[in-house]
Amino acid sequence: MSIWPYLQKIDQTADASFLGWVIATFSLGQMAASPLFGLWSNYRPRKEPLIVSIFISVAANCLYAYVHLPPSHNKYYMLVARGLVGFGAGNVAVIRSYIAGATSLQERTSAMANTSACQALGFILGPVFQTCFALIGEKGVTWDTIKLQINMYTAPVLLSVFLGILNIILILTILREHRVDDSGRQCKNINFEEVSTDEVQVPQGNIDQVAVVATNVLFFVVLFIFALFETIGERAILLGGLIVVWVGFFILLPWGNQFPKIQWEDLHNNSIPNTTFGEIIITLWKSPREDHNEGPTGCPFEQAWCLYTPMIHLAQFLIAAVLVGIGYPSCNVMSYTLYSKILGPKPQGVYMGWLTASGSAARILGPVFISQVYTAWGPRWAFSLVCGLVLLTITLLGVVYKRLIAFSVRHGGIQE
Repeated sequence: MSIWPYLQKIDQTADASFLGWVIATFSLGQMAASPLFGLWSNYRPRKEPLIVSIFISVAANCLYAYVHLPPSHNKYYMLVARGLVGFGAGNVAVIRSYIAGATSLQERTSAMANTSACQALGFILGPVFQTCFALIGEKGVTWDTIKLQINMYTAPVLLSVFLGILNIILILTILREHRVDDSGRQCKNINFEEVSTDEVQVPQGNIDQVAVVATNVLFFVVLFIFALFETIGERAILLGGLIVVWVGFFILLPWGNQFPKIQWEDLHNNSIPNTTFGEIIITLWKSPREDHNEGPTGCPFEQAWCLYTPMIHLAQFLIAAVLVGIGYPSCNVMSYTLYSKILGPKPQGVYMGWLTASGSAARILGPVFISQVYTAWGPRWAFSLVCGLVLLTITLLGVVYKRLIAFSVRHGGIQE
């Protein structure tokens, strides 16, 4: 939450467009790192990529805490720091790969859901901690010996450094390699070590690549939608979640005849868009000028769609937000739960890396898409295109629905 004010404080040349790059570079780093860490975890103990990735995040957060020190180009140091934090976050692929290999088919959905719940808890607690750190103030205190400023902007990353170090200690002391087949029987850890011969071996067979690619596309769309606003029943839950999301965005479309107030304060003689005289008169009648003593309010006049697009009411927005909030978690959890079951008991590091990378790409493209389309054509076109995208995704899910089954079910090891 504090990135933008901190960026403005350390570098006066930074503008809103550069902020977009600072935000996007996290996902770029994660997208690049996910397949690499996933590949690493296929052939070596998973502790190695986990520790290295967390160490990178710790170092990047330390860099973020010191970006105020260089005499110039501070914004680029922040850009690098955020990119490296994202690179360290590529370990999500390793985590999901570990869960997929350490759980049976019956356990996997709940295990993935628990992981998603912990991630959601982090999203909730993060802003709470940031709000508490605001009490420290912008000046805070300075540790002169190491030139460290502890203020409302650096306290969050210093907490992240502490948690990262704590995670490394827990991984070294508690985490152990564990691998079972889809029935829950102990398997050989083929990624790095040999075990006793009485353990069951990995079933042989080819992974359904069509189902793999389709799930990547489904996950991309789910994360793409989130960026705009991140057993047998799994396929149905995924389909139901997508339908709920579609209904949410359909409700969000502008309806009725009530138009938004226009931001006349910024109007100049050369800023009148290409509209008819009648539309301008209607807008003037429905949206009188505000008090001159108040700041600019309403829809910017230079955006021509403000003159003919109905406003979105608060109740309409809240209902849509609730529906998308209900649909997204189910789609998110079911996407990578199905994905892990389709891949089967073989090491999944690389495949999980690609799934995480597709989600990172969605978080990069989603904000760019919605900001550009919304600014140029307004909410009607923006949300209509999202509805169309979700419909295409539902169609794709329908086409591959029968293929989204567990590896063991496909190859006859377990009955669905």
